[in-house]
Amino acid sequence: MIVANPRQVQLISANCSKNDSNDSKLLARLARVDASLLSPLLHRSEKEQTTLLSIRARAQLVKTRVALMHSLRGMVKGFGVGLPHATSDQFFQRCKGSVPEKLLPHLESIFSIVQSLTQKIDNYDERIEKIAAEHYPVVQGLKTVPGVGTLTALTFVLTIADPGRFSKSRAVGAFLGLRPRQQQSGGQNPQLGITKAGDIYLRKLLVQSAHCLLGTYGQDTALKQWGLKLCQRGGSNARKRAVVAVARKLAVLLHKLWVSGDLYRPFPAN
Repeated sequence: MIVANPRQVQLISANCSKNDSNDSKLLARLARVDASLLSPLLHRSEKEQTTLLSIRARAQLVKTRVALMHSLRGMVKGFGVGLPHATSDQFFQRCKGSVPEKLLPHLESIFSIVQSLTQKIDNYDERIEKIAAEHYPVVQGLKTVPGVGTLTALTFVLTIADPGRFSKSRAVGAFLGLRPRQQQSGGQNPQLGITKAGDIYLRKLLVQSAHCLLGTYGQDTALKQWGLKLCQRGGSNARKRAVVAVARKLAVLLHKLWVSGDLYRPFPAN
């Protein structure tokens, strides 16, 4: 059975005579000529899909917590109160005391929910750490890359599923939508944004890892030096482009380490 990627089969979506009969005939003809034209999708195992469920659930809790924290800041701002800067883990302790006494009874429940969500997220973090240590030993090697934690490494392994599906590690960047789009025509070759194909959440994690690596406290590596040089190449968007480029390099690096089994080297010889 071949499961086609609908995003890559524009012959169907752009067909002026689109119906079930024409769609099935077109799919059959494409499969007969060259199945790769359908960009076949690889199904994950039940074990991998179940583990990803914990990661998706954690991501949803994080999203809900962020939305509640922004709502709290916005509601008290209307009364001339600015909540102090705080990380998600410290939000309850640092910000609740800054709310005036007359407003606190109205916001107590939201603060309690934020605190509860933080505890639930910590529980998911412990579960993810345990799953990675017991069932996915390759994650330990991938975590040696600066900026990459257990969550990112495990999500990468589960999303890719089979590292042998790519003939070259460079193809992983394109698979995750971190490759620039192309629309070359004649002598014109405009610079476009990335394709944003593939898994959105993994791409987000890799971008966060790139931010961490390029940050002040990021470990000095050849990749960081390369990214900082890109930041210096003109324009206000230079750092954004550099972060995406480093995220793409991280994806390629993680796949290379996974396939080869080599140890990570901050400054490779070649």
